[in-house]
Order: sequence, then C-alpha cells, then structure tokens
Amino acid sequence: MEISEVRKVANLARLSLTDQELESSRQQLGAILDYVRLLDEVNLDGVAPMPHPVPMNNVFREDVRQESLSREDSLANACKTDGQFFLVPRILEEKG
Repeated sequence: MEISEVRKVANLARLSLTDQELESSRQQLGAILDYVRLLDEVNLDGVAPMPHPVPMNNVFREDVRQESLSREDSLANACKTDGQFFLVPRILEEKG
C-alpha cells in the first residue's frame, strides 16, 4: 500500500496524521489487506451467499392494543412540567 493511499484514507476519515503515523498506518493497513487477500484462496464452490452470518428471526411482539400511561405517570419524571404538558426550552424563534 502506498503512502498516498493511506493519506487519502486518513483524509476521508478526517484524521490528521504525522509522517510517522502514516508509515505505521501503511504497514498496518498493508497487513490487514494481505490477510483479507487470503480469503480469495478459500474454495466457495457450492456455498450459497448469505445476508447474515447467523440466523435471524423477527422478535416483534404482537401488535395488541393496551392501556397507555396516565398523564400523571407520563409527567412524573419530567424535568419541568406545568402539570399538563412537558416544558422544554424554546429552540425556534418566532418570526413576524
């Protein structure tokens, strides 16, 4: 791997690296890419592609109507409330 490629990757990652760090990263990234190239040697004939390495099942609960929290319970842990609504700092200015 060339230093210019490492510099480009560092730039894309918004990293500011010294020359010493660039050289260290070049060696490390080169070792990683060499290791990944080993995967090209694996015989994958007859192996179906899979979207995820482990089986996944939906874990959704049934969509059943149930009782909501009461207003008092909903507001119980609020930082600020007027007893009826949550009070939050204004983030938008009114124009007009």
